[in-house]
Amino acid sequence: MKLYLDSADARQWALPAGCPPVQGVTTNPTLVMQAGLPVSLPGYLKLVAQAGEAGIPELMLQLPMFDRDEAAQWLEVLLPAAVHARVRLTIKLPCHPNWLPLLQEVQACSIPTLLTGLSNPMQLLWARAQGANYVAPYVGRLQADGRDVWALIEACVAVQADGPQLVAASIKSADVFSRLIACGAHAITVRPEFAAGLAIDELTLAAMEQFALDARTSLKPV
Repeated sequence: MKLYLDSADARQWALPAGCPPVQGVTTNPTLVMQAGLPVSLPGYLKLVAQAGEAGIPELMLQLPMFDRDEAAQWLEVLLPAAVHARVRLTIKLPCHPNWLPLLQEVQACSIPTLLTGLSNPMQLLWARAQGANYVAPYVGRLQADGRDVWALIEACVAVQADGPQLVAASIKSADVFSRLIACGAHAITVRPEFAAGLAIDELTLAAMEQFALDARTSLKPV
């Protein structure tokens, strides 16, 4: 399963030892603003350049505008910038039919697409029908709303063979992380601090301490 970081702050993209390689970084207007960058074409170009400098293989950028012509202008600039930076670009859009014209515009540029905020099976089938490459349900939000999130996750996994790949978004629990690996999710997105916090576990440290103590004890004269 692939790991993406939820952060537009390049200072957070390097994880400590004990973490697997990061497939890429995923952002949205909120994360871009939190990183102190403008939600603008210059701000997005800076993200592309930073991803290239950091050796990030893939950058998932969410288009903030609703205007198809403006989106086309952005893509005309962003795509060659990503090629120059050697960063694979994926464009995120809300999973909503109003955004279909922009989805088609992005697809016409042969850029992979991710539909974010997926929340029910009808949206999943619609996303597959539109040829989206990825879908991203917000697992925590669905659980907070009292929905059976695992029924939707299982449906997403089931259509991966001939449809969009599941990118389970904003995972904040190690148990949920494990369950997504077990059910065959293509990828998850996590905050950098959450990923770093799992690199070392207190139970592992306790076992190491016990091993060291027992090794020293075994060497003592009887």
